[in-house]
Amino acid sequence: MAGLRVALLQINPTVGDLEGNVALLREAYQTALGQEPDLVVAPEMALTGYPPEDLVLKEGFVADVARQLDGLAADIGPVPLIVGAPLAEGPLVHLAPPGDSRRSAQPVAHTRTHALGNALAVLANGAISAVATKRLLPNYDVFDEQRYFQPGVGAPTVIEVKGQRVGLVVCEDAWLAEGPIAEFGDVDVIVSSNASPFAKGRPVKRELMAAQRAQEKNAAFVYVNLVGGQDELVFDGQSFVTNAQGKVIGRAAAFASEIVTVDLASDAIVGGGAQRLDPLAEIYQALVLGTGDYIRKNGFRSVIVALSGGVDSAIVATIAVDALGASAVQGFALPSRYSSDHSKSDAVALAERLGVTLAEIAIEPAHVALSSSLAIVLGGDPVGLTDENLQSRIRGVLMMGISNATGAVVLTTGNKSEMAVGYSTLYGDSAGGFAVIKDVAKTLVYDLCHWRNAQASQRGDVEPIPLNILTKAPSAELRPDQRDDQSLPPYEELDPILELYVEQDATAAQIVQAGYDPALVARITRLVDTAEYKRRQSPPGVRISDKAFGKDRRMPITNRYRGME
Repeated sequence: MAGLRVALLQINPTVGDLEGNVALLREAYQTALGQEPDLVVAPEMALTGYPPEDLVLKEGFVADVARQLDGLAADIGPVPLIVGAPLAEGPLVHLAPPGDSRRSAQPVAHTRTHALGNALAVLANGAISAVATKRLLPNYDVFDEQRYFQPGVGAPTVIEVKGQRVGLVVCEDAWLAEGPIAEFGDVDVIVSSNASPFAKGRPVKRELMAAQRAQEKNAAFVYVNLVGGQDELVFDGQSFVTNAQGKVIGRAAAFASEIVTVDLASDAIVGGGAQRLDPLAEIYQALVLGTGDYIRKNGFRSVIVALSGGVDSAIVATIAVDALGASAVQGFALPSRYSSDHSKSDAVALAERLGVTLAEIAIEPAHVALSSSLAIVLGGDPVGLTDENLQSRIRGVLMMGISNATGAVVLTTGNKSEMAVGYSTLYGDSAGGFAVIKDVAKTLVYDLCHWRNAQASQRGDVEPIPLNILTKAPSAELRPDQRDDQSLPPYEELDPILELYVEQDATAAQIVQAGYDPALVARITRLVDTAEYKRRQSPPGVRISDKAFGKDRRMPITNRYRGME
């Protein structure tokens, strides 16, 4: 077994905050030194945050990164620090733009004079002593690295620390058995620096992959991951170390910053005693961290939520309180002529249990006024869907008005099932700054509510979500006696079809072959396709699945493919 003592810096940087991220790295490095490591490892792109996206197309940004990295290196002593950053190496050329007379001749130099790599810099004794550049650039799901980076070339980087050979890879490079790790030759330790976003089941897959690489090379495997929220993405941390047999000997906390030091000679650890979370706990904590970091990192201080007395607004408000504290959350009840007494009382009970203030603004005056205005054009009061959407839009206008006046962010409450089939109103319930449960199916919303209540009960606390909210039939309450199942199939039938169509990219015909009713499949898939234009206009929200609406599902709005053949 390798004799190194390795410190893992599981930190939460902010994209673009170069000075703040360097300060975070300095502090974490100094703290780690107190645990007497031989090597300290930070995550992929720790200096810039991940993903930096088009920031790296700015020459000034890349130059600022280089200056900050040099400044950080100057503060590093004999214990090496491995840190992720975009680094330039080698010339970069691009063809001239279409129509340019130079295009038919020679390639011309881009304004960027060097190829940019997603790299690891090894800092020691005041300088950069080695660089490892990512060779396998992912270009799927939320990843778009081929847009920004050039792959590393040549032999993969192996450094020597205290007589031990340490091979360095960046995230994707570790996932292929025939990838860069296979080219290391004999190594004692594999260090993988990562910015791997959370998705259901992903943490288990990482540990299985690392165990396989460790066994293939008979080397310890050190996996360091980012933690924190970045727009739609949330990084779960859960860094870990395996021995050469692939057994996990230390694991950092989920969804929290932590420094873990592992002695590879004895399997002794400082910190790193975290256990795997159950699936619902992982999802819930991802939603809490993603929501909290979105608000904090963007400089907001508070949020507002429209509390309807329904299950979706209940879970959103509960997540918001867990992420930000009750004092930073305010609820608003916006009853209409169709709102039931139990919905009003359920909203009040929820607010009391969460400890948030609840204000009521009746929408009836605005409903009457706007209906009268529309009646002039329509030749009568609006009815049907027009009247239903009018109520939703009145609520959206009021919530956004409060947001403008207070600076609080509106958290929308639409779930993935509703967004998938277009069961939402543009500029109504979809109006807001952040969509907390945008990637959470309706059936999963109920599961999370029950899980959160159970957690409270186990601690001896009051269950935050009233039972009546969880047992009554879902309803938008935009017309008399309305229920969701009048417009949609039961969510227990709808969600499995949506998972196949949206997350697994099955065609309608393939879903029918899996045993689902052809008429229902045709109806649901058509609803999904025709609602694409709505989803393009929705706010960002936490990604918890392998395919959320947003960066990793890019369907054309104008689209006549039905896939039933």
